[in-house]
Amino acid sequence: MSRLLHVLSGPYAPPTPARELTVVSADGARLHVEVHGPESAPPVVLIHGWTCSTAFWAAQIRALAAGHRVIAYDQRGHGRSPASRLCSTEALADDLEAVLAATLAPGEKAVLAGHSMGGMTVLAAAGRPRVREHAAAVLLCSTGSSQLVAAATVVPLRPGRLRTWLTRRVLGSRAPLGPVTPLARRILKYGTMGAGSAPHMVEACARVVHACPRAVRHAWSRVLEALDLDHAVRELHVPTAVVVGSHDRLTPPAHARALAAALPRCTGLDELPGLGHMTPVEAPELITGKIRELVTTYVKVREGA
Repeated sequence: MSRLLHVLSGPYAPPTPARELTVVSADGARLHVEVHGPESAPPVVLIHGWTCSTAFWAAQIRALAAGHRVIAYDQRGHGRSPASRLCSTEALADDLEAVLAATLAPGEKAVLAGHSMGGMTVLAAAGRPRVREHAAAVLLCSTGSSQLVAAATVVPLRPGRLRTWLTRRVLGSRAPLGPVTPLARRILKYGTMGAGSAPHMVEACARVVHACPRAVRHAWSRVLEALDLDHAVRELHVPTAVVVGSHDRLTPPAHARALAAALPRCTGLDELPGLGHMTPVEAPELITGKIRELVTTYVKVREGA
């Protein structure tokens, strides 16, 4: 299980959940789940990305919890969810289904928001019964469906075999990230954030990412390297908004454009100027606003709420 090194104060400090629970997935993997806000409020499910945790969504949770039931969970091996031997897109889909079954009433609709590997989780589960039952709309932030290593621009070389090989070595490294030092912050900012990201944003992301165990980081890098969910995009039949930073080096805008073109019900593509891969942290109000808009448009409040 990863160390919890998130910031302790400010807008990126994780708020205290109204309740916590452990959800057991199909293979027995145990998932840490948090619920924030009133139980009767319209639900939002937040799915974080590779090397992150529920702490990554702190700004959205803090802003949404007053009027929404915000459900967030740690992907297996991340945050407070123990590591599992099974690392695959099928496992990610199983986990999302298990969380939806445990936190939503039968037939209850929610907005699902996935960042990076979280977006890939939604795509992997697009055809699953629980997602079809519970997803009213989806927000895909900074994500893609295939060719992640070949398209990434974290290595400043022209596209080709050398860049792909070097990118695979960098993203799949088994080296420990170590403490959050000034050098570590600079490296993380270059690889994952826009040049204009404020220091407190970089600090928040660095603490979350550095908390991920290196074995977990490496295991999931292998899954992302082989990712092929192009077929799944066409199975996501709910209204879906797509957001990407114009300077995203991990999932460049070409991924978002391909998603927007292939999604059956894309409601719009937003390319955010100057932002990198960590859009929910870099543009918290904008991402929160997108989620609110989807809830207002597509989620009906339960009777008696």
